[in-house]
Amino acid sequence: MLSSTLLKALITLLTARPSTAQGIGREQTENHPKLSWKRCSGTSGTNCTSVAGELTLDANYRWIHEKAGYSNCYEGNTWNTRVCANNTDCTAKCVIDGADYKRTYGVSATNNSVTMNFKTYLDYATNVGSKVYLMQDGGDGYEMFRLVGNEFSFEVDVSKLPCGVAGSSYFVAMPQKGFGTAGARYGTGYCDAQCDRSVKWINGEANVEGWTPSTNDQYGGVGNKGACCTEVDIWNANSISTAMTAHSCQPEGYSVCSGSDCGGTYSTSRYGGSCDPEGCDFNPYRVGVKDFYGPGLKINTSKPFTVITQFVGEGSLLQGIKRFYVQDGKLFANPEPTTPGLSGNAMDQAWCDAQKVAFKDDVYSFGQHGGMAAVGKGMDVGMVLVMKIWDDYYTNMLWLDSTLPTTADSNKPGAVRGSCGIDTGEPLQVEAQYPKSAVSFSNIKFGPIGSTFEQPADT
Repeated sequence: MLSSTLLKALITLLTARPSTAQGIGREQTENHPKLSWKRCSGTSGTNCTSVAGELTLDANYRWIHEKAGYSNCYEGNTWNTRVCANNTDCTAKCVIDGADYKRTYGVSATNNSVTMNFKTYLDYATNVGSKVYLMQDGGDGYEMFRLVGNEFSFEVDVSKLPCGVAGSSYFVAMPQKGFGTAGARYGTGYCDAQCDRSVKWINGEANVEGWTPSTNDQYGGVGNKGACCTEVDIWNANSISTAMTAHSCQPEGYSVCSGSDCGGTYSTSRYGGSCDPEGCDFNPYRVGVKDFYGPGLKINTSKPFTVITQFVGEGSLLQGIKRFYVQDGKLFANPEPTTPGLSGNAMDQAWCDAQKVAFKDDVYSFGQHGGMAAVGKGMDVGMVLVMKIWDDYYTNMLWLDSTLPTTADSNKPGAVRGSCGIDTGEPLQVEAQYPKSAVSFSNIKFGPIGSTFEQPADT
């Protein structure tokens, strides 16, 4: 679900099998933006130690070109068969290059804060959207988080995110080192619960064979292969709506699928894969609380606030996920739903089971793929932090901030997710009208439950 512009004619992902001597381009020096975060212990956020980290751009956004020249390996929304004809050929002939983070992708980091701009302009092209991963200092591998029994908090500014544009912070169980010579340093190895087939290199091999260009995105497409793994979306949001979603997978870690067996967003058989594409989610507006989150509301999205997510449990046993906010010195918990059949503001297995019934869903893929137990096992594998700004060429972001399906009765529980109209969010329109959209993440903290903020005794 990545948005695209002219720059994507020059951008692709290259990974390689660990045994392959994958080339790295030398046309653009790779200098990771530095981003510090804090590891906490004790209680009340007073015992936290700063950790030096780095950000790396997802490999799907990068330029790849032939090893011996400048010809693009991927042009428009298809692979350049003049350079390479199949998976093996492209893996051998193409190299991945570095990134100019601020100028090309609008990503800038200062101390403990990163700002991601939606649209950037260059002399020869424009770029829309970006996705970055948190790395260990030195850039040899992704920072791995084991979430169960811990909490993760950050400050966010979504005031410049309108209908149709989202700023996301989430975790996926992707491999710490990525793949090939480029490895994690160049943002390889992405996977998610949609079994993403838009990734141009899967498990170290080019995803050329079976590649089908998108019908509405002139720079996007999907290949025959997809990359699957457990996904926990702690923050998909704009200034109108926010959703926290857990997606189960079996197996929980990185795996490769093929064709319709992938399921998810990129396949005609949505529920045919090894992962849950829908997820168990908590969106305050979707569960009937329309005065909680938004401009001027209880959580006032016109100004920054802190988001705290707690993963209750021990080891690989995830019992549930809780959400709190801090703004203007006040602590807010996720609100109690008003939807009949739903009660409680923590996502646990019972809550997810009840949501399926309350929303009258025909398919319960979260439960079918192991539910919270499988999510906990995925967390125990170790998860990578992803931060992204994007628009949605598949559903116009209506799943987050509007009504979906668009023909649904507005009185149907779960159909309305936000106040945006069903005619909003079309990517080309959004890119033209809101090029200055942006999101900022700052003051990231991680530690045992209760360690990153002052928590009242009754929470």
